[in-house]
Amino acid sequence: MPGKEPDPDPQLAQATPAAEPAEAPAAEAAPASPAEGALQPEPQVPAAAPERGEPKAEPPSCPLHLAVEDVNDNSVSLTWKAPEQEGSTDLDGYLVECCKDGTADWVAANKELILSTRYTIRNLISGDRLQIRVKAVNAGGMSVPAVLEQPVVIREILEQPGPPENLKLVDVWGFNVALEWSPPKDNGNTALKGYTVQKSDRKSGQWFTVLERCPRPSCTVSDLIIGNSYSFRVFSENACGYSATAAVTTELAHIRKPEIAYKPEKYSGRDFSEPPKFTQPLADRSTTRGYNTQLFCCVRAFPKPKIIWLKNQTEIREDPKYIAVINEGVCSLEIRKPSPFDGGVYTCKAVNPLGEASVDCRLDVKEYPSEGRVAGLMKKKVGWHLAGAIIRPVGAGASVPKDPDTGATF
Repeated sequence: MPGKEPDPDPQLAQATPAAEPAEAPAAEAAPASPAEGALQPEPQVPAAAPERGEPKAEPPSCPLHLAVEDVNDNSVSLTWKAPEQEGSTDLDGYLVECCKDGTADWVAANKELILSTRYTIRNLISGDRLQIRVKAVNAGGMSVPAVLEQPVVIREILEQPGPPENLKLVDVWGFNVALEWSPPKDNGNTALKGYTVQKSDRKSGQWFTVLERCPRPSCTVSDLIIGNSYSFRVFSENACGYSATAAVTTELAHIRKPEIAYKPEKYSGRDFSEPPKFTQPLADRSTTRGYNTQLFCCVRAFPKPKIIWLKNQTEIREDPKYIAVINEGVCSLEIRKPSPFDGGVYTCKAVNPLGEASVDCRLDVKEYPSEGRVAGLMKKKVGWHLAGAIIRPVGAGASVPKDPDTGATF
């Protein structure tokens, strides 16, 4: 203790005179050189006195190789190496301090000493310029600080944005789909340029871009194909590119064929029903025996009328001698190789639910003239005249012209 330290001094003082006479004869016997005399005070007892007390602790040396490992918009990561000399005692840890560039207001970044040679200063403000230093600490005190050569600028690091959120189908109508979504939580520290919308049909499964850099968090996709089912996804985009993932719709959009109900126009329809009416009547005819002949007339009626042919008021039924035809209201009756018996009054009657009408005509069938009758007619005397005078044969021997077929003379 400090109160007891003076006690040994009187003893040392008493021991010193006793020792001096012993040393004197040696000095007298062999005188020392000046250099040897200078070395003698080293073993003096007063110099040994501090060695008996506790040695004073020395601070460590400066940390080595302080460097910035990473910087982002709100933190700085630092690394360094342990000092070459830790002092007389072990290190207690390191103290990291920082201050804004141009000031001397150093603030401790870590509340407690750390033993690691890596530390991250957090909760910084983007845009600040910071001076940073690190001190090693032991029982002897703090070392000389290791200081970064240049101030650190806390800047925003641009990154890809996150994907949009809450993508949903709002409506599906016709060939169109309406989509809505929310902006991403992380915009990558820069403004968004827009959104890219893609579609994929269920059949092919391939994705096709339908909109690029859509400025709003909503859009309408058109020109979809009837009968297909579609999925949609949306990427967000900033200066660094597209988001790594996309927001995808959870349900399919089914493009159904629109149901079209035909509604005929209401109008008063015209009633075309009418009883039979002949627009072209039958005409009387005269024919020669053995030559086919036809009777024609035209009728108009709705519903379509039934046509009945009569001869002398008697209906003609399934007789191969007669061929009856009706086409687009034109009625015809062909009489094959008629004879005088086939002459008479022919009637065409048209009948439908609204009434009936009829027309008739007369058919005369003449006999072909016989050879005898023609010859009788040829026997009539025929005279030739010239300027009103009868031409007579000249001379008794003059020939008289005869008909080569009948032999009649002219």
